[in-house]
Amino acid sequence: MTSVPIEYFVMLSMGLFCIGLFGILTRRNALMFLMSVELMLNAAVINLVAFSFLHGNLTGQVFGLFTMALAAAEVAIGLGIILVLYRNFGDVDVTVPTTMRW
Repeated sequence: MTSVPIEYFVMLSMGLFCIGLFGILTRRNALMFLMSVELMLNAAVINLVAFSFLHGNLTGQVFGLFTMALAAAEVAIGLGIILVLYRNFGDVDVTVPTTMRW
């Protein structure tokens, strides 16, 4: 059997990262922010695991597991912040709480 070339994994992760970056830069909804950050973290995990497999060690896979744990904690805290945002302002638009600065 032939293995999948590393370039395919890099292109996949680049595409996911670009989609996540586009979502962060263009959306105003806080839930879309969270989903975009998750896409960017998944792109990083794909790169870590692909290069770990290419070099034959487990370091990238271990870092991938830590990244997934970090993503789970980020979602839990992010959802709590979004719930407080919705409770205080009645919307999850991230431009509304900028009035709280001063």
